Amino acid sequence: MEREIKLVQDSFVRKEDIPSFKAGDNVSVSYRIIEGGKERIQIFKGDVINVRGAGTDKMFTVRKMSNGIGVERVFPIHTPFIEEIKVNKIGKVRRAKLFYLRDLTGKSARIKEKR
Repeated sequence: MEREIKLVQDSFVRKEDIPSFKAGDNVSVSYRIIEGGKERIQIFKGDVINVRGAGTDKMFTVRKMSNGIGVERVFPIHTPFIEEIKVNKIGKVRRAKLFYLRDLTGKSARIKEKR
């Protein structure tokens, strides 16, 4: 069973233009949205708080503040709907999962930039 799953995962087309990023980095994800017959690109810009999975199952969570409300979105890396992932800033953090940012607001919720 596991051998067949591995075979199917390896047959997926992997994107080679995905930049390397980790938790704490600020990224812009250009995501293709299809509404009815129309198609548009929406850019979701925020901090990566979680990277999980491996291979074709790899996913990451991006968090941003929109009008004082925290908005999180989970993206699978190997989806055909992602047009581009651009790393804006490289953050300096000591954790792999930054779920504590959900409880922080204002200046304390900022992530230091790596120099």
